[in-house]
Amino acid sequence: MSMHWYVARRVAWAVVATYLILTITFGLLAVAPGDGQTAFAFEAASEGGDVDEARETFDEITGRDEPLLTRYTNYMVNMATFNWGWSFTRNQTVMDALASAYPYSLMYAVPATLISIVFGYGIGLYSATHQYTLTDYLGTFTAFFGISIPNFWFGIMLILVFAVDLGWLPSYYQTGRGIWTLANAKQLVLPIIVLSTGAIAGNMRYSRAEALEYVHADFVKTARAKGADDWRVLVRHIFRPALVPLMTILVADILGLLFAGAYITEVVFQIPGLGLLSYRAIIQQDTALVMATTLVPVFIAIVGNLVQDIAYTVLDPRIDYGDR
Repeated sequence: MSMHWYVARRVAWAVVATYLILTITFGLLAVAPGDGQTAFAFEAASEGGDVDEARETFDEITGRDEPLLTRYTNYMVNMATFNWGWSFTRNQTVMDALASAYPYSLMYAVPATLISIVFGYGIGLYSATHQYTLTDYLGTFTAFFGISIPNFWFGIMLILVFAVDLGWLPSYYQTGRGIWTLANAKQLVLPIIVLSTGAIAGNMRYSRAEALEYVHADFVKTARAKGADDWRVLVRHIFRPALVPLMTILVADILGLLFAGAYITEVVFQIPGLGLLSYRAIIQQDTALVMATTLVPVFIAIVGNLVQDIAYTVLDPRIDYGDR
């Protein structure tokens, strides 16, 4: 099987998975209580509007007054054309709400991801090649510390120490300070530390475990016998075969950093990113916005798995396309 046919099959499966996920999401939204109509009517009443008229307006905007099949068709068309509905809590389209939120998430998630990959894999490989030494024990302790400590508690403790007591860093995020400024960098330090601590620990444990399988392998001993230096042995003969299973961890790591960790980090530090946007949408029962912030990580997972499957064959040429 050629690589082009393999990639085409994986893309086709990604499309099918996306369709199934969208269909299941529509079904859950159709039967779920608390669709936002009550919250919309309450907001209209608090501003002096008519409650019944607000309910009718909400039904017209969301299409609830139409047959189920028509609603499903419109839903799939709108999802394909990125017309993801209207956020009544923010008084703007869902796409505009996502567009205004995702840069704030990327500002700390991208550095945290890079730091977790570099330090996590680096410490793990070093511990594997220096097993049962003091540095190995220190790295293992750091891994258990990062995995065990709750992010929300760790974030609050960092705020109390570095923001309240010492006054070195801001206690919460403030918009309007630019992107490439020192003031913005200072207020991103604590979120990046909180978000990357657990990820470094996870990457360190997995990379150490995978690298240990190859440290004493015959081909590594042969490479050393032929005069290969330590760096070449580490990178080409230990890290490269270990990277194949680590690709799976990498996709999960990115998803965890961007979304699972974002909920806690952005709520604690009040960063107006995707996590805080989704949290407030859930609290305010903004169905369209909840659906969008839920589907974004799903789409990233589908694309990530597609890239991951292709990367397998690049990292390890022994993997046959037909076996995949």
